Amino acid sequence: MSDASLDIDLDATGQAELVRSGEVEPRELLEAVRRRVERVNPLVNALASVDFQLAQEQAQQCDRSGVFAGVPTLVKDLSAYPGLPCGYGSRLFQGYVAQTASPYINALKASGLVVFGKSTTSEFGLMGTTESLATGATRNPWDPTRSTGGSSGGAVAAVAAGIVPVAQASDGGGSIRGPSSHTGLFGFKPSRGRTVQADVPPEAPTWNILSEHCVSRSVRDSAAWLRVTETEAHRLNSNEELRENCPRLRIGVHARDCFGQYAEKEVLEVFEQASAFCASLGHEIVPVEMPQQPDGAGVEAVLDLMSASVFGILAKIEQMTGAKPPLEALEPYTRMLAERGETLDTRSMIAAQKTLAELGALAAQPLNDVDVLLSPTVPFAAFPLDTYAPDAPVERLKQLFQRSAAYTAPASLSGCPAMSVPLFEGRSGLPIGSHFVARKDQDALLFQLAFQLEKARPWAPRLQSLFRKLG
Repeated sequence: MSDASLDIDLDATGQAELVRSGEVEPRELLEAVRRRVERVNPLVNALASVDFQLAQEQAQQCDRSGVFAGVPTLVKDLSAYPGLPCGYGSRLFQGYVAQTASPYINALKASGLVVFGKSTTSEFGLMGTTESLATGATRNPWDPTRSTGGSSGGAVAAVAAGIVPVAQASDGGGSIRGPSSHTGLFGFKPSRGRTVQADVPPEAPTWNILSEHCVSRSVRDSAAWLRVTETEAHRLNSNEELRENCPRLRIGVHARDCFGQYAEKEVLEVFEQASAFCASLGHEIVPVEMPQQPDGAGVEAVLDLMSASVFGILAKIEQMTGAKPPLEALEPYTRMLAERGETLDTRSMIAAQKTLAELGALAAQPLNDVDVLLSPTVPFAAFPLDTYAPDAPVERLKQLFQRSAAYTAPASLSGCPAMSVPLFEGRSGLPIGSHFVARKDQDALLFQLAFQLEKARPWAPRLQSLFRKLG
């Protein structure tokens, strides 16, 4: 079997099938990835760290009967993986190597995945672009002058560039879905509480809006990833059942975001194409209006929770080391949040959480009348690098945070499952995702729709053409 078919043509499910059959050894998959890293990563800068020696040891010991038997992958540099650096996209954590893993990471290991490194992210995952001062700018494989978005920018760059078929990612307000939209990938966010415990504990300020999952080339890889990470209380249907049983859906479409604003013209054109495409598949299209967030209260509440999280990280470092961490090592935006967090008290945190709970309930209301919501994923296509550089004015970076998540954040606040599907490209030739949301715990319904969309308009050929273009 050719090197190209090992590291480019096959998704993770296909690679695992070869390992389980004995046709390919895990070390062969890993060696193919190593060669791909050497050729392609200099173009995209998707990797925060690599350790192929550690990965070789994993490859020898991995479960060859597992769902992802022997498949090489990356973990986002916000998650601890034993033996690998964990930098959190920050200069503050350079040199820190993780010793323990969460139940979530252990579930990935048990599935047979072989982790050879960490993907880049924005500092503490706070920004909608991946251009940290710690690791430099991650570049979009479709156009290296443009951003991948954030905070899962390294994960999407690695998958879209053909380095790995699937990569772990996380999503607070759109950090899986937004980058997937910018890079032509399938990006799914599970329902709140669907998966086993990850690094962020339930008592953390932002736990209620965070989801762990992956970015992938294929729908079946994403569905398989959810099966190996979901709790015992949840069981996603088999791929065969999901493929065969997509019902006729009542799809509510909305062009305006939660602030009442429209996306850019190119994005709206793709949104109209996606609506018409769903109608052509037999679904009923119903115009809806999303409830509007009053006076930016949600933005300030999320900023409060993010600020408390940053302040908590710094306080924990001080407790462990006995010395205050050097704030000058933080990027200006992160430093602003740390200073804001120092001023917050318990009453402020309760008020912020109450505000977000109310907005989450409001965001879910349109789903009372439809099965699924459809909108743009992000209001714009991938933007030029340095537009939101980490040393840009803080107010400009705050605007990126608010604008980039205007379509995706409501699903995070409501705990609903959501996905960005790469159905069409914009007039610029760049990928632009279509965003779908279902009621909480109706993850299976979204996967049914995703399989139908993928079959009717497959995106794998576009990605494969990109892989070959990159070398």
